[in-house]
Amino acid sequence: MSGIALAAAAAAGAVLLAAGFVLGRLAARRGGRSADPDLGTPVERATFHTLHTASLAAPPLRAGLTEETARRAAGTLRSLLGTEALCLTDRGAVLAWDGPGEDHHRAHVPEQAAETLETGRSRSVHTDCADPACPLRWAVIAPLTGEDGVLGALVAYGSRESAVLVRAATEVARWASVQLELAELDRSRTRIVEAEIRALRAQISPHFIFNSLAAIASFVRTDPEQARELLLEFADFTRYSFRKHGEFAQLADELRSIEQYLALAGARFGDRLKVTLQIAPEVLPVTLPFLCLQPLVENAVKHGLEDRERGCRVTIAARDAGAEAVVTVEDDGIGMDPELLRAVLRGEHPAGSGIGLSNVDERLRQVYGAEYGLVIETGVGAGMKVTVRIPKYRQGVHRSSP
Repeated sequence: MSGIALAAAAAAGAVLLAAGFVLGRLAARRGGRSADPDLGTPVERATFHTLHTASLAAPPLRAGLTEETARRAAGTLRSLLGTEALCLTDRGAVLAWDGPGEDHHRAHVPEQAAETLETGRSRSVHTDCADPACPLRWAVIAPLTGEDGVLGALVAYGSRESAVLVRAATEVARWASVQLELAELDRSRTRIVEAEIRALRAQISPHFIFNSLAAIASFVRTDPEQARELLLEFADFTRYSFRKHGEFAQLADELRSIEQYLALAGARFGDRLKVTLQIAPEVLPVTLPFLCLQPLVENAVKHGLEDRERGCRVTIAARDAGAEAVVTVEDDGIGMDPELLRAVLRGEHPAGSGIGLSNVDERLRQVYGAEYGLVIETGVGAGMKVTVRIPKYRQGVHRSSP
């Protein structure tokens, strides 16, 4: 698939076709009896049943195609199609079976599905079952696909050959493939986020570490207690920055790490660096992407003190704004040309010109949506103000549940 819109269209088509298939089966079973008006028309009941059943099958498939997820989804997909039996396979073996006939049909599935796995096309085959009591006479084999091609197959069994079953099984397999592709997108997004966090960690400048340790060393003889406190701050800061678990953190933890960073920077720059914190206590529990604010503060310190002897002031504020928390990081330093800033946010950054800004902007947009990117006010010689808006009651609208 080329995108979420195409995936949604394919899913809608699959569900509507399956609804028609289920409706036909329900109507046939009811023998044309009139519907109870309190329960809706047969079309409305069939559509509701189909959508509800599809919603039950989606979560397992969104976790990928494994033996466990196939087992959880097979029964629901069989109910969606109304077939005598159904099985799901990967490219090598049957992952799950639901319904009768497994004891003597399962072994033949890999051979029957081989052509579909090779060509990616659905096909209908006679099962050649020798058991006269077995209802599994025909099988429809439809491919399950993903970003890298055919991942497996959905095999639906019926008592007779049916063109409707072929169409319905094919469309339901396409719908299932959309869920599997979304699972791949989720995994890709997770890998991207992890890579971005690694990039941020790598950006914790070796020069900053060296300078911090040099500043600490300078206090060892003159102020041992201060040196001890700074060593503890340095240890806590690096421990937090290089932690292994979690894409998200509380604002309180992020601010604590920033305070440690500023304490170390202050040991180096002394009175040249002045910091003001204005934090509303009610926003401290708000969750936001890990290491989202520290690059903004580092950028403010770097550009605030660049080519300036008189020092600079960095102001960090966090306030409650109803459904959102708003965090601003402001400095009165040299600022930046707006055109250069736009290039930085597009990722076209010259060395050392603010990779952290583009990284944080991209992560915020991925997690919360395009409207939650960084808002930056700056100009040459005018300092810089960076505003981050964080929804208070959700971790991320594009982040799937585990």
